This record gives sequence, structure tokens and C-alpha cells, in this order.
Amino acid sequence: MFGTRDDVLQWARSVAHENGFVAVIMRSDTQIGSKGRTSLVLTGCERSSQRRCKKKDFVRRDTESRKCGCPFKLRGKPVIRGQGWMVKLMCGIHNHELAKSLVGYLYVGRLTKDEKTIIADMTKSMVKPRNILLTLKEHNVNSCTTIKQICNARSAYRFSIRGSDIEMQHLIKFLERNQYIHWHRLKDEDAVRDIFWCHPDAVKLCNACNIVFLIDSTYKTNRYRLSLFDFVGVTPTGMTFAVGFAYLEGECVNNVV
Repeated sequence: MFGTRDDVLQWARSVAHENGFVAVIMRSDTQIGSKGRTSLVLTGCERSSQRRCKKKDFVRRDTESRKCGCPFKLRGKPVIRGQGWMVKLMCGIHNHELAKSLVGYLYVGRLTKDEKTIIADMTKSMVKPRNILLTLKEHNVNSCTTIKQICNARSAYRFSIRGSDIEMQHLIKFLERNQYIHWHRLKDEDAVRDIFWCHPDAVKLCNACNIVFLIDSTYKTNRYRLSLFDFVGVTPTGMTFAVGFAYLEGECVNNVV
């Protein structure tokens, strides 16, 4: 006997996790008093039903699905003329092997509000995703969150900060707010073709140590397919420091100058 519908779901999910599968809601109806309808909650295995392709002639060969038509079903409904909910096992068998670990299951590894707050705070402090994951594991030993979900949460947080600005507008806004030395030129009046920025402290180091500089350009390894032009200075003690960076449309003399 359970007190509420949420108690039924919490119990079903906890038992499912202990036995190596994920319980999900297949059907839920809370229309109490409506004619011909009764309150119930039907839970099943995450691997129930079959994968449906949107187009009959389109078959992707590079992806797989966990869906295999698992028949497991558990139904919860209110007690007649009483308070609380009762649970009935409609089908207790699985047509697949139970998982030894639920790490990698997106539903189980969902982040809570507190965990998202921790990720946001650590992202502000420039903490790497793997260290964020270790911190979450310390707070919750049974956490099944993966590094991919951490990266997705970081991207969502950064997108919320950016708001309606596009990425280039957001970058220029940060450069101006932190008083970076920056310069850019446009292509067709709406696209940036070259952009350069330099930290104010780097200018001081550049003026003090201006004998040896290393200048090199990387290949187009970023999402915009632009070359990263990197300026590195060398101090008299052999230490190096970053002078400035530039994203170039091409490696022509005009772009470099």
C-alpha cells in the first residue's frame, strides 16, 4: 500500500534500478470522477515497444536502439473506497538481459536541480568537465551521470547566459567588458572574416620582453573551419606567455597583416 501516485513511481524506479533496468511511465491518468475513466499509472521497462522509423525507406545503419518490445508492466491504481494506492504486477518477465550497471542510461543519469547548480558554479570557475563529474560522484556515490551529460549541462548554461545574442556578439561583448584589445573586419557586412584579441597584461609583457616571438597557425580544427593564429612571447628566463590570438579566414598575406 502506497500513499500517493508519486510514492508508487519512486518505489517502482528504485526497485528497477536495483534489478538492472529502468522503469518509465507508459500511461498515466488522473481524471478522478470523469465518466468511464479511472486514475492509474502504468509503468514499464525502458526497452518496451519497438523502434519506429519516420520514413519506411530510410534506415540508419550507424545507430542502435535499446527498444526490443520488453513485456514488463506494473500497474498502480487507487484503492476502492479507501486512501492510498495499490500495485499489481501485470507481467514480470523481460525479453533481454538485465544490465549490471546503469551508467550510460540517460534517464537514470538525469541531473537534479542541485546538480545543475553545482555544474553552473564550477563552470564559472573554469573547472574541467571530468573534475565536475568527480565532484558529483562524491556528493552522490550512486550517481549514473556521464561526462556527456555534464557537457550538455555546461552548454545549456552558457546558452542561457548568452541569451538572444549570437556567439560572435557574445564574444565581442566579453572582450569589451574585460577591456581586451580587439579588432575585426567583416565580410559582406554580416559575417566576421578575421578577428584578433589581446589581453591588456599581455601588452605589458610584450613591451618588456620583445626580443623573441613565436608565431604559428593551426589547421582548421574548430567548428567554423577557421585558422587559429597564435602569438607567443619568450621571456629572458626562457618562460613563454600568450601575446594574442586571431581567427583568420585564410593564411594569405592580407589576412596575416
